[in-house]
Amino acid sequence: MNSVSTGSRTLRALTALDCIELYKSGAISPVEVVRDCLERIDAANADLNAFCHIDDEAALTAARESEERWNKGQPIGVLDGVPVTLKDLTLTLGMPTRRGSATTSATGPWDEDAPLAARMREAGSIILGKTTTPEFGWKGATDSPLTGITRNPWNPKLTPGGSSGGAAVAAALNLGFLHQGSDGGGSIRIPASFTGTFGFKPTFGYVPQWPLSAMGVLSHLGPMTRTVDDAVLMMDVITRADSRDGYGGITYNADLSRETESLDGIRIGYSRTLGYSHVAPDILRVTNAAVEQLRSLGAEVVETDPGFANPVKVFATFWFSGAARLIARMSEAQKELLDPGFLECAIWGEKISLAEFKDAEQERYDLSAKMAGFHESFDLLVTPTVAIAPFPVGKDKPDGFSGWVDWTPFTFPFNLTQQPAASLAAGLDDAGLPVGLQLVGPRYQDAKVLGAARVIEKRLGRLTPPVLQIDSR
Repeated sequence: MNSVSTGSRTLRALTALDCIELYKSGAISPVEVVRDCLERIDAANADLNAFCHIDDEAALTAARESEERWNKGQPIGVLDGVPVTLKDLTLTLGMPTRRGSATTSATGPWDEDAPLAARMREAGSIILGKTTTPEFGWKGATDSPLTGITRNPWNPKLTPGGSSGGAAVAAALNLGFLHQGSDGGGSIRIPASFTGTFGFKPTFGYVPQWPLSAMGVLSHLGPMTRTVDDAVLMMDVITRADSRDGYGGITYNADLSRETESLDGIRIGYSRTLGYSHVAPDILRVTNAAVEQLRSLGAEVVETDPGFANPVKVFATFWFSGAARLIARMSEAQKELLDPGFLECAIWGEKISLAEFKDAEQERYDLSAKMAGFHESFDLLVTPTVAIAPFPVGKDKPDGFSGWVDWTPFTFPFNLTQQPAASLAAGLDDAGLPVGLQLVGPRYQDAKVLGAARVIEKRLGRLTPPVLQIDSR
């Protein structure tokens, strides 16, 4: 457990696992922890806009109920009393789900939990609120016509990435301990990289989804946390089955009960560019240094590329046709409310032919086969998570790039292949901003990714935004 006291200034340093142990011992109560989280959310949110909805009253009521259960020694689940957040794309009982869009209803009804929300609630967690997303999660920065701009705690002039930018900010500042993201092209891993946190995109199908994303089987749900162990804890909860999931029946079995201190026996393919990308020199410097640490931990590291061409056109075919599907039933008045960048993508998607879509399906199949073959030789693929540093807020993409996908070439290919992939903090770039290291594993071998990430995190350490590096308030 972290060496922390239980005063109001140091609750912010806890992990979810710390919290549970302290509840067991009676050293702190869920009411103390939730009240502290809510106070810090109130202090930070006006400047950073991580949350689009906060329910103080419901959270404190749930905390008091949890406190009573702990006092009786009768917690209802493994997360009883742990404060968590959900992304504003996930249906949540009693909380609005606006999906970052003024085209959605402001009145609900909000009468059902999506599977992930239901599993978190059943485990006893306390849902503090909903985190911000770009409209329908369409891009790799977090701002929307409905909820405005979300800012990076390392530098509020910069984006935290997206589309799970609000969750990443909440994780970086420990505004709650477990945070749900979704990832259709990098939307967990990009903001994890930009904020110095841990984000994990599981194998598709392990985390039940309902309703299915408009982006179809590109979209994965997963944890965003400060530590790998907290993500492992969350995965054990959110992977429980739900009959509403049309892709259900895939059993998650990543047993990580045995810890290891090394990467002995792990063979890693390290690709600096995937064979086609340009990476900022300081990003590459940090990534190279992290990879040297993998060698010192016992891994066999071979510099290699997986051998596929840039699949950006394949990805765009799926992504933009999904956007077209989202606007298909909207009125002209609704379309006028949309983020112009999103509307442009949807209009482009309307022009995709059936033949083009079927060709993309074949190319996706071929890419999956290529990566399956790669993993016959390598346990993991390691790359930078993002090719550039965080860029200024209010932009869909950084200057010098033609599309929002072009600046994040390392993430979207592995949505096409549905593989497990994580981003963890590798260090700081020349401007003192976080750099992420991406680990990609074979499908259904999430334990390889999480187990290696746990070892690497212990060696590289965790990053803390400057706002938390001083003991303010």
